[in-house]
Amino acid sequence: MSQPSRLLLCSDLDRTLLPNGAELESLTARSCFTGFSRLPGIMLAYVSGRDLALVEEAIVQYSLPMPAYAITDVGSKIYQWEDGRWVEVVEWSEHIDNDWSGYTHQQLSEWLSDIPQLLLQEPKKQNQHKLSFYVPLGFDHATLLTTVEKRLLNVGVRANLIWSIDAPENIGLLDLLPQSANKLHAVRFLQQKLGYRDDELIFSGDSGNDLEVLVSSVNSVLVANASSDVKAQAKSQVKAEGHEQTLYIATGTLTGMNGYYSAGVLEGVCHYAPTYREAIMQLVNQEQQKQ
Repeated sequence: MSQPSRLLLCSDLDRTLLPNGAELESLTARSCFTGFSRLPGIMLAYVSGRDLALVEEAIVQYSLPMPAYAITDVGSKIYQWEDGRWVEVVEWSEHIDNDWSGYTHQQLSEWLSDIPQLLLQEPKKQNQHKLSFYVPLGFDHATLLTTVEKRLLNVGVRANLIWSIDAPENIGLLDLLPQSANKLHAVRFLQQKLGYRDDELIFSGDSGNDLEVLVSSVNSVLVANASSDVKAQAKSQVKAEGHEQTLYIATGTLTGMNGYYSAGVLEGVCHYAPTYREAIMQLVNQEQQKQ
């Protein structure tokens, strides 16, 4: 198989590139990632549950490189960094809007307001195509999701329900998006828009709301700090789907790196695109020599 001379690298932020989990980050990993992102042929996109303002906050707080694109709000928005500002990719919003069947965010919220386990998240975490709730842990979330889905189908709304857990806050998160709006479809949309082949695309993630991409036919990296539950789910689902060759779980094989966060992302790039290994190892050696 020929190796790509260019790469569209799509990465989740929290606990994937951002070292905001319980595990410790390899000392030079983020600076190596920044150096890698600036190599010729690398197109960087962030794929996050955060809104655009929080993505910008993360870039500043963690000294991350500025991406060419940002897929935000769990896949319901796509922005391009152009001439020093963010520009929304309107074609994506138009593409996913049909699934709401003309209903507004407010109407959907009102239809679900009588379900006591659903606590509406703050206004800044909502948008036209994203309705988000907090859900107490310990509740049967599978039954809850079935109830919500049936209620929406009854009014002709095709929804994508994404369940995840905010471990630091110890609470469940339920995001309702148009059925065609999720991280996987957004990544594929961006790939097609920019004209990248499948072997020129890599995704990296760590959590439940990344699983749809991780277990798909997209070349994907699960960083080593992902929970054992997510690793088990990913392994099981890719086996069932026949996509075992497109999931790589980082283990810490890069010299001096533990496979957590951005170290795991770089490890995954070496796995799928070995032509970049030499450049990555040079960056690793250079950064380690500075310490």
